[in-house]
Amino acid sequence: MSLEFHNGDTEADMDTKSADAFRTISEVAEDLDIPQHVLRFWETRFTQIKPLKRGGGRRYYRPDDVALLKGIRRLLYGEGYTIKGLQRILKEQGPRHVQAIGRGAPVGPAPAEAKGAAAARAASEAAPRPARAPVPPGLDDITLLTAVMAELGECKRILDRALQPPAEGA
Repeated sequence: MSLEFHNGDTEADMDTKSADAFRTISEVAEDLDIPQHVLRFWETRFTQIKPLKRGGGRRYYRPDDVALLKGIRRLLYGEGYTIKGLQRILKEQGPRHVQAIGRGAPVGPAPAEAKGAAAARAASEAAPRPARAPVPPGLDDITLLTAVMAELGECKRILDRALQPPAEGA
């Protein structure tokens, strides 16, 4: 009988795992270079993220889950989308679209913007926002602060855009 020991080296484990193998939250967090609490926070904001949960609440991510998370990370951090904007993309174009982005597909403009609806979107962003929804129970302070930081970043983006001089001919 031969015993195989786990040496705790997550990166080496990722290299030796099959592409179809499930990943733990620590493996996915390391692969995406984000903290684990951000993954748990994203689960509260994007219902399409559905890791398999085993006894004790341990999460296991399927390859499609990992691709979705990579797409979410790319759109939020790389392309500057907001959580609300990404929720709209997931609703309108579906999780397969975001998974494809996570696998390296080009982002491209959203269909509504390609049809000239960018002005309508800007007007809706400038409209007064409804009262904030209550915070879901069980979220820790780090998760809440991460969410607040993301919202502040979005506020800064909107203010920066509003302060830009108008384009010539507009």
